Amino acid sequence: MTAAVTTTVRTTPVAGEDEAHRVRGRRRLTPGRRLPAARLAGPALLLVLWATASAAGQLDPGAVPAPWTVLRTAGHLWSAGTLPTDILTSVERAAYGFAIGLTAGVVLALASGLSRVGEALIDGTVQLNRAIPTLGLIPLFILWLGIGESFKIAIIAIVVYVPIYLNTHAALSGIDSRFVELAEVQGLTRFQFVRQIVIPGALPGFFVGLRLGVTGSWLGLVVLEQINATSGLGYMMFQAQNYGQSDVILVGLLVYGVFGLVSDSAVRLVERRVLSWRRTLSS
Repeated sequence: MTAAVTTTVRTTPVAGEDEAHRVRGRRRLTPGRRLPAARLAGPALLLVLWATASAAGQLDPGAVPAPWTVLRTAGHLWSAGTLPTDILTSVERAAYGFAIGLTAGVVLALASGLSRVGEALIDGTVQLNRAIPTLGLIPLFILWLGIGESFKIAIIAIVVYVPIYLNTHAALSGIDSRFVELAEVQGLTRFQFVRQIVIPGALPGFFVGLRLGVTGSWLGLVVLEQINATSGLGYMMFQAQNYGQSDVILVGLLVYGVFGLVSDSAVRLVERRVLSWRRTLSS
């Protein structure tokens, strides 16, 4: 009798054991939350390889200066006041262009994604704009806006708004029809449907476009600041090219790279917090 009772107790599943197995299974499938510092592993390895090759004499100092030479040059430019002024000018241009492009991309995507008339009027025009190389518009914008700051900001805005529009519009168009049927069953108004279903469903696509737009603003700035500019990182690099100062060029490229990485990381951080409800392999 005792043995029978003992056997029964051992074969009875412990409460919550199945749930624990499922949790452990999900943990095995999920790589885990990536730390922001882990993204610096690749750049750090590249820096080590660069320093090693320079110390071993494998790189021509005139073409690719050593990291310590670039760092020393950056210190001289900073102490002279040149680098802070150029950085501030570049950040202002990128910020203005990005703000305008972000606003235009979101507004056009909502107008096109939520209305058939809006899609008929907007989507084809944006697709046409996307097919035209943005940098090819520079001569035309110079004729329209002059060679001052306006055309630079306008080009950056175009570079930014296109990916934001495309990804947000695609996310809006990809809302599952089952959610539409559910909203009709629940009797949601159009405003409630947009606020509770459409916007949350479009946020992942919006953040993809936002990341592309942030990167694009810095990429466009590299070219634009070499056209009739008197300050900015691109202007500094253009002047260094005329004098054969490769170390100054590398300083500008590294600053652009740091800004691009920092801005992308900031967008990823906001995305992770806003979309905390969404479980992905990288969450």
